[in-house]
Amino acid sequence: MDHSISSRSLSRSPSPSISPFNSKRMILNPVFHKFNFDSRNFEIKPLVSRQNRPVVVAVRSSNQKVHNDGFVLEDVPHLTNFLPDLPIVIQKDSPRGVHFRRAGPREKVYFKSDEVRACIVTCGGLCPGINTVIREIVCGLSYMYGVDEILGIEGGYRGFYSKNTLTLSPKVVNDIHKRGGTILRTSRGGHDTNKIVDNIEDRGINQVYIIGGDGTQKGAALIYKEVEKRGLQVAVAGIPKTIDNDIAVIDKSFGFDTAVEEAQRAINAAHVEVESVENGVGIVKLMGRYSGFISMYATLASRDVDCCLIPESPFYLEGPGGLFEFIERQLKENGHMVIVVAEGAGQEFVAQSMPAVDEKDASGNRLLLDIGLWLTQKIKDRFTKVQKMTINMKYIDPTYMIRAIPSNGSDNIYCTLLAHSAVHGAMAGFTGFTVGPVNSRHAYIPIARVTETQKTVKLTDRMWARLLASTNQPSFLNCSEVLHHQEKAGRKTTEVINSERTTST
Repeated sequence: MDHSISSRSLSRSPSPSISPFNSKRMILNPVFHKFNFDSRNFEIKPLVSRQNRPVVVAVRSSNQKVHNDGFVLEDVPHLTNFLPDLPIVIQKDSPRGVHFRRAGPREKVYFKSDEVRACIVTCGGLCPGINTVIREIVCGLSYMYGVDEILGIEGGYRGFYSKNTLTLSPKVVNDIHKRGGTILRTSRGGHDTNKIVDNIEDRGINQVYIIGGDGTQKGAALIYKEVEKRGLQVAVAGIPKTIDNDIAVIDKSFGFDTAVEEAQRAINAAHVEVESVENGVGIVKLMGRYSGFISMYATLASRDVDCCLIPESPFYLEGPGGLFEFIERQLKENGHMVIVVAEGAGQEFVAQSMPAVDEKDASGNRLLLDIGLWLTQKIKDRFTKVQKMTINMKYIDPTYMIRAIPSNGSDNIYCTLLAHSAVHGAMAGFTGFTVGPVNSRHAYIPIARVTETQKTVKLTDRMWARLLASTNQPSFLNCSEVLHHQEKAGRKTTEVINSERTTST
């Protein structure tokens, strides 16, 4: 949500306030109006907003730099201010990068309210917050733009040509945000672009809101291309959904905060169990097919986890610096330990010891082998048969419990922002876009950009370094065993991962 203040609050003479629905309003730092302005520290400089209204803001005379592009940088002191010879350790210059259009209401609307016939569809797996997004799209269309005709397409993409619809209104969706799942029901696969667009055209639908993950958004891009090819006045808007937080470009996907919060219950249960027995080892398997964000954030939030294993970070069991050595040390020091493992971690190990079944779900995703059960058995065999130690294993898989719950307060607010951004964009005539925060600012993003690649945990980023500091687990990168492991399993690992990443719409 952007923060703006009207010129009236800081100008010496009253002027008209800026309309909250004007997307071109000037954005000012919201802390300005809290300052106790002192003429010794501040000077008043008049500015002109994009609406050509005079705006007066308080500008601190020190530590400010005005750039050629008009931006004012409120800088902080730097050591080189008084230590000019301080050596630079790392310096990285980068271009300004790609920019996206800011989301929000527009002055010009390209659809008449009484001519809008909108539809909403949900596809793919469940995720906390889907019902909230549905509710806010309906309420946004109805209350902000006076749209009366809104259809819910039931059962995912195949619902377009199986004639399953539900009439939606603010009364129908009033309390659905309190429930998990989706009132429109969902499914994987079933995408037939021509049939879907034929149905959109036959029904007279001119706004399509598509809620779904990577495969769903690829399908939305195909629908937009077909609509464009036929020259139809149909706005296609996507709302990215994935509990794994692996959608590219956007800062975060909805449902992620709820998933991390709910994962704490499983981690806490595992910790209580292993703390109450001799040499207890608890394993909690969390979602994360290719990205370990839930496992990483749940580990950092919990503080009860001793080791976190994710798909992006290879690990090994035997030898110095391996997982077995770490488990043995933890049991000797604390008498128990908790391991969090993402479902996509260690697939190359499991594939070596279990017969691989080349099966895929309806979305084209390769079905993963169960790393949780495999790791549980490996640890049990190692310490009971080789180390001759008594060990109590506790395995918890809360996947469906996490997916099926309603979204928490943080995600509810976030879902509202996403839904309203989609509604404003569609009503303003934008199409073939998805919505989401980019560097904390909600933007309209071409659908193709969010489906180009999958977002993964960067092992060189600060967050992973914070996790290693919190758990004190081995990085699995400091031993000659790693080189041996990579040489032995590297090619097979690459083949397995590449084949698993095959998706279809």
